[in-house]
Amino acid sequence: MSLCLLEGAAVLAFNILGTLAAEHQVIVGGTNLLRYTPEYITADPGDTVVFSFRQENHTVTQSTFDSPCKISENGFDSGFQPVASDDTDGPFPAAVYTVVDTNPVWVFCRQVGHCQQGMVFAINPGTRFAAFQAAAMGNATTSSVAAMATSTTADASAVLDTTSTVSLQTTAPVATPNSIVVTVTSIQTTTVIASSTSLAPSSSPVSSTSAASPPTSTSTDHTIIVGGIDKLTYSPSNISADIGDTITFKFMQSNHTATQSSFANPCVELAETSTTGEVGFDSGFMPVADNATTYPTFTIQVNDTSPVWVYCKQTSPKSHCGAGMVFSVNAVETGPNNFSAFQSKAIEINGTATNATKSSGAGTAAPCVWPCAVAAVVVLLAGLFI
Repeated sequence: MSLCLLEGAAVLAFNILGTLAAEHQVIVGGTNLLRYTPEYITADPGDTVVFSFRQENHTVTQSTFDSPCKISENGFDSGFQPVASDDTDGPFPAAVYTVVDTNPVWVFCRQVGHCQQGMVFAINPGTRFAAFQAAAMGNATTSSVAAMATSTTADASAVLDTTSTVSLQTTAPVATPNSIVVTVTSIQTTTVIASSTSLAPSSSPVSSTSAASPPTSTSTDHTIIVGGIDKLTYSPSNISADIGDTITFKFMQSNHTATQSSFANPCVELAETSTTGEVGFDSGFMPVADNATTYPTFTIQVNDTSPVWVYCKQTSPKSHCGAGMVFSVNAVETGPNNFSAFQSKAIEINGTATNATKSSGAGTAAPCVWPCAVAAVVVLLAGLFI
């Protein structure tokens, strides 16, 4: 078959596929509105769902029909996307989900109390959405991450590969005079209260018992400075903390995270390597301009005295974890799993995953949907000319 015919078949294939896909717009939140609008849709494989975040601080987080307000195992999560109450013009942060099959997809907002007030969403729920929402409103379980947004904006963002069946991405970077254009999800200013997720094997990944409570009068708040101009450090990098203490990460210049990992895999999110269902905390990326005068913070509460391992998952222009940007709480300095060994391991593997795990921030490739479909149609059309 001639090259011309092949090119024509390919163009025709793309045109055919283009007519099959639809884009569904979903508004997340809004002024005094705890709702996804619309609350559910019917979509075909290959369709995209664009979640556009509005005022307050919401997420798009996958759950299950049986547990509406719990993050599902290997489920996708947009992370918190704060939008200031006075920001009515945007641009607004967005996350894009590509539908891979016709099975139901159940979604909730993991901001504390939002799911319990009916802030849920579904793709292809059939006749079960009302039951799903009713179960959420009768479910007392809360997320292990309780976020409280201050005046906030979200500016630059990029692709987040979250699971093997999901392509969840955020909108392309937009340059502004007071922002750093980066290729990662970014949130300008936010304060988050989160729990350290040192869960027992029998515990579920997200439970009401792991939700953080405000520090008591006897607890200590440990302030950790994250980054700074030409600094890839947490300062201090290793601390001891008691149960009930809080740890506040204060993000300085550049664009960093405070992401829980494990000693065995210093530069991989705990959720990707845990065999007991632990989710782990993650501040998300916190870009701070060189001339900034206010700084975002992220606070976790210590639930027990087990070691907690933390890293920065920034990889542009190089791996921050691979450069030794790691942190620990209650590392046993007299044993082999001490902070120095943790940092050395991170540097040794240069911020990449071990052979048994995937690299930080780069989830498993999504299943072949469009490329395979295109190939199939091209082959089919090519057969007409043979």
